[in-house]
Amino acid sequence: MLLTPEITPDFVKRLSLEEKRQLCTEIRSFIIESVSRTGGHLASSLGTVELCVALHSVFSTPDDKFVFDVGHQAYAHKILTGRMAEFKRLRTENGISGFPRPSESENDAFLGGHASIAISAALGIAKAMELNGDNHHVVSIVGDGALTGGEAYEGLNNGSKLKRGFIVILNDNEMSISKNSGAVASYLSQMRSSTKYYDTKTKIKDVLSKNAVGRELAKSVSGTKDLVKFAIFQSNIFENLGYKYLGPVDGHNLSELIDVLTVASRLDYPCIVHVKTKKGKGYVPAELNSGEYHGVAKKKLPAGIETYSEVFGKYMAKLGGDDQRICAVTAAMKYGTGLQYFAKAYRPRFFDVGIAEEHAATFACGLASQGMVPVYAVYSTFLQRCYDQLIHDVSIEHYHVILAVDRAGIVGEDGETHQGVFDVSMISSIPNSIIYSPATDNELRYALKQAIYKENGLVAVRYPRGAAQKGGGEYDYKLTEKGSSTLIVTYGRITKEAEKVACSLLQLVKIYPVEAEIIDIIGRYKHVVFFEEGVRQGGIAEKIGSELLENGFTGDYRIVAIGNGFVRCGETEKTLERYNLTEKGMKKIIGEYEQT
Repeated sequence: MLLTPEITPDFVKRLSLEEKRQLCTEIRSFIIESVSRTGGHLASSLGTVELCVALHSVFSTPDDKFVFDVGHQAYAHKILTGRMAEFKRLRTENGISGFPRPSESENDAFLGGHASIAISAALGIAKAMELNGDNHHVVSIVGDGALTGGEAYEGLNNGSKLKRGFIVILNDNEMSISKNSGAVASYLSQMRSSTKYYDTKTKIKDVLSKNAVGRELAKSVSGTKDLVKFAIFQSNIFENLGYKYLGPVDGHNLSELIDVLTVASRLDYPCIVHVKTKKGKGYVPAELNSGEYHGVAKKKLPAGIETYSEVFGKYMAKLGGDDQRICAVTAAMKYGTGLQYFAKAYRPRFFDVGIAEEHAATFACGLASQGMVPVYAVYSTFLQRCYDQLIHDVSIEHYHVILAVDRAGIVGEDGETHQGVFDVSMISSIPNSIIYSPATDNELRYALKQAIYKENGLVAVRYPRGAAQKGGGEYDYKLTEKGSSTLIVTYGRITKEAEKVACSLLQLVKIYPVEAEIIDIIGRYKHVVFFEEGVRQGGIAEKIGSELLENGFTGDYRIVAIGNGFVRCGETEKTLERYNLTEKGMKKIIGEYEQT
């Protein structure tokens, strides 16, 4: 066995080519075994095993900097940099992250939780190193899905101005999470299929290398070579931006990878290394369905249990059949958001724009301006990218755009970069915005129908990750009085926890704007505790507290929410417990509160 917990990049460099191939096999087996126990991002990391081994064969971290975009690709890199033993605690509380993190290892140059950021970050690192007289390499590893995001091109555009080596590896596996779509995907497909140039180049080199005259001639035809290359490839976008283009290269051929990365390391100007990989490589189920095996859950839901995403997606398909104005928009998350049902039934009204959340929001405004009713399904963590669009494009002209905010609240093992705890504070700060936060499947259907047919302007319907709670009904709020002087106010999935506490309960479904009757109800109680699965600053609890104060409330009011800081990785239930958002924590808070 070459793979041991003590493995280092220096050890990898000393291996023969055949030994490195064996190491790749062992790493792939280890990733499959580990992720099957802990859960994690499987298919992407299986596809980059050879690439990571080649990177550590040519470059030397931490002096050389690797910036992964997204960190789904980085498991082999983590294993090769001393974290193999920690994989038993992958994506667990106090364990290692599923993404690269500088605070976790000096070999991780930048945090990589969201897509399309790597080139910009790597460029900043490269400029800082240049200013400090540091000539080590900076390498960004970018999936082709990330090239559907605008920030990647902003980085490429500025990176071409560098007067030093700057390496961008395009990991081209034809996938992001859902299948890539749009002109960029088609363009890369054409480049992959165009082998004429490389076949012609090989034949010419073979002929010219056979005698001295030919070898001299080869030196003088670089201009002709460029003309041939342009004629066959019709140039390419990367060279037009000022990058030397190397590739495409077989991303599972170690010899080729090491050779091309060695060439790239010797260039003193920016270059693109185009690497073709197979997502899920070495694990047949993941190769055949890389979307399903993009992320593997530690525990799978029992058969017949629907997630909130599935409830949303199926109801969207029903509404779409009844109303030809309804359109569905997603940013590379067709399956993640449950929109596969709508897409299958109403393909002309389904739009997957790639990893381009800002574009999706403004695109939805364009649809709305012409009388369509766009529903933009997006994870809470990725909605953060759209704040400017929500203000400037959606809200000022009051376009009717519905946000289906998936993965709202605590998401667990994905950690700080993916927790959906900021959306309520963010959206409620926008004038004329409306937010629903249902707790159950029926409430979700009701909220979506209200958002489409009752409300106007920017309307968000937010719901959590995981199995949908059953029941509920059609209401904006529900008051359950239990003869107590203490009132619990809450919303979303933690309502089921509050129902177990012997206090009166006010559940909000339409959580913003705060209606006057809600303030009136709360004002009748002596003690009020608001439990909120989101950040305290700017949350609904703070807004209600402010209105109570303005209305002369003389009782006690307490907020239990997520304070100033980020929510670290951990199982969802344990994380909710840590913030006193479960039955146990609520009873503890209420008990302490009523004794004061």
